[in-house]
Amino acid sequence: MRYISLTPQERQHMLQAIGVEKTEDLFESIPVGVRLGRPLDLPEPLSESSLLADFKSMARRNACAEDFGYFLGAGAYHHFIPSVIDTLVSRSEYFTAYTPYQPEVSQGTLQAIFEYQTLIAQLTGMEVANASLYDGASALAEAVMMASRVTRRTRILVPEALHPNYRKVLGTYTGNHLSVTTVPANSAGSMDPETVDALLDDRTAAVVVQSPNFFGVVEEMEELGRLAHRRRALLVAVTTEALSLGVLKPPGEMGADIVAGEGQSLGLPLSFGGPYLGLFATRDRYKRQMPGRLVGQTVDRKDRRGFVLTLSTREQHIRREKATSNICTNQGLCALAVSIFLSTLGKNGIRELAEQNLKKAHYLRRRLAGRLVFSGPVFNEMVLRVDDPESLNQELYREGIIGGLPLGTWFPSRRDQMLVCVTDQNTRRQIDRFIRVLQQSRVTV
Repeated sequence: MRYISLTPQERQHMLQAIGVEKTEDLFESIPVGVRLGRPLDLPEPLSESSLLADFKSMARRNACAEDFGYFLGAGAYHHFIPSVIDTLVSRSEYFTAYTPYQPEVSQGTLQAIFEYQTLIAQLTGMEVANASLYDGASALAEAVMMASRVTRRTRILVPEALHPNYRKVLGTYTGNHLSVTTVPANSAGSMDPETVDALLDDRTAAVVVQSPNFFGVVEEMEELGRLAHRRRALLVAVTTEALSLGVLKPPGEMGADIVAGEGQSLGLPLSFGGPYLGLFATRDRYKRQMPGRLVGQTVDRKDRRGFVLTLSTREQHIRREKATSNICTNQGLCALAVSIFLSTLGKNGIRELAEQNLKKAHYLRRRLAGRLVFSGPVFNEMVLRVDDPESLNQELYREGIIGGLPLGTWFPSRRDQMLVCVTDQNTRRQIDRFIRVLQQSRVTV
């Protein structure tokens, strides 16, 4: 807990500095009739000791991934995070939510972003990556709008198996000027290329492919890209589970024109939903349509290596009609944490961690093959058929397990289905216990 003192003398000094006598004078512009005329209804103040005890007591009421067997994924994943990340990002030189770009005072930050961009470009197989966006959902929305700018078209094909929350954000961003057509999932849980081909037309700006998709299934991205390009549309690849790129072919090698995704899996904790990190990469020929900022490497007059803000297509920097979205970078610390994670594990470490996910998930998949809903290949998530997912989760909870995600909330026809995730953090014992509870539960198939 951070402690910042504020004595009555310091408070009075600040009031004098801005030319008022008391705090109430700051609210003079607010009509008296709308001001709250009584103290806030809050409990009495506590000592620091009592306050900390209260917070710890409340925290113990949460069922968290550290204390339970954890089988919940759906866009936020429980992975190993090396201790070195917290140690380095907590250094005072980096410890700021702001991203300073002034090259004369922030060479370290600019270099860290440059390294981040390089690592993301390598991971995705793309030519250019920006300095990150807020999260995976907003990165996808930005990618779709960018595809529309590039192609000057307004129709987008998205899969039924696109993360539902990403779909909502996409609708908020594009609802007024882009039309979205949903491609249904086939029995494998993926987009059928023939269906996509039939839906493509000369108005289509992009085909969006999430892989692995919300049902955990790995899509046939290469074929979908070929179909999109034949109609001069772009292929937008999105992933919520970036660690899958440790074993899957990079989207850039399968024809993706824009890659968007969530970087939480790469060294960021679950943290009850954030802050997370939006990945964004594209082809060099499209970089001037890319949102956000790009840090480049150069040399000064004495031929010394340096880093600068190379590209920023925001309205503060270029003509408004030429500007891209005004979205800025993600919190700099998240991008730095991802850079340290990728650098620490290296190519072999990322692959090894991804393989642990793959092997453990496929162990569960083999044991519960009779309950699988989709036949397509998966990385670390899969959809299981159960009668009552909510009741099953209660049974699992009593066994010290946080179960999967019931799909009925977003897909009414799938009320008997649950999305289950297995990561490197699940032990064999936890997986066997999950299977035992599932097999002994009252639910039937």
